[in-house]
Amino acid sequence: MLKFLSFGSGSSGNCYILFTGADCLMIDCGVGIRTLKKHFYNYGLQMSMIHHILITHDHADHVKSVGSISGDLQLPVYATDGTLQGIRNNWCVRRKIDAKLTHTINKEEEIQLGEFKVVAFDVPHDSTDCVGYSIEHDGVRFTLVTDCGHITEDIAHYISISNYLVIEANHEPEKLAAGPYPRHLKERISGPNGHLSNEACALALVQNASPLLRHVWLCHLSDENNHPELAKKTIESILRDSGIIAGKDFILDVLKRKTPSEFFELKQ
Repeated sequence: MLKFLSFGSGSSGNCYILFTGADCLMIDCGVGIRTLKKHFYNYGLQMSMIHHILITHDHADHVKSVGSISGDLQLPVYATDGTLQGIRNNWCVRRKIDAKLTHTINKEEEIQLGEFKVVAFDVPHDSTDCVGYSIEHDGVRFTLVTDCGHITEDIAHYISISNYLVIEANHEPEKLAAGPYPRHLKERISGPNGHLSNEACALALVQNASPLLRHVWLCHLSDENNHPELAKKTIESILRDSGIIAGKDFILDVLKRKTPSEFFELKQ
């Protein structure tokens, strides 16, 4: 059985695993290694179950522990060339990835990592480079889109073929506009290379979700400019106006910023 677990989703740290009884992918390593080890222990899991690491982009909340986790467990790390270069230049990544453990991936090129078929696709964000991942296992397709300024045709395509989707719902525009952030930061967040708003996330689902879609998780919510209940209700309302009923057409959940999720089973 394919399972999904989030260890944190937001500016405090992002880390997810997708796993079976015999294989495990980790996506992003922005949670501290001591915290991760504690979470694995509390869930009855072993860090040794991880076989490969995928990185979306080089911002600290996605990569600050990648060198430590990769080095301690001798795990290969897969990312675009731009992201790998960005990690090497990121002072927040104190322990760099061993060169022999780095592997460059090309966008739109499917690779086989253990039991998983993985495709990276371009995501607009103000990092050195940024990708989402669409991952297929035994006929089940899981897609992750985080830190996304706007929905492109490529992103729309991968949403449309997904059974399970993690997608950013970062902020509510009115809260962002009225909040304490300086103007340049507000413009960055709301810009085309910033983060998806609740409404933009909802419209991406309205316009691209297919009958294949079974479960959606909202990720990377802002602590200052959003709230889990607000995000869910806003998106449910926009979906409902278009005839899509969350809980009936597909399940809609919100991933926690700083604490692990429950185990989710990804059935065919």
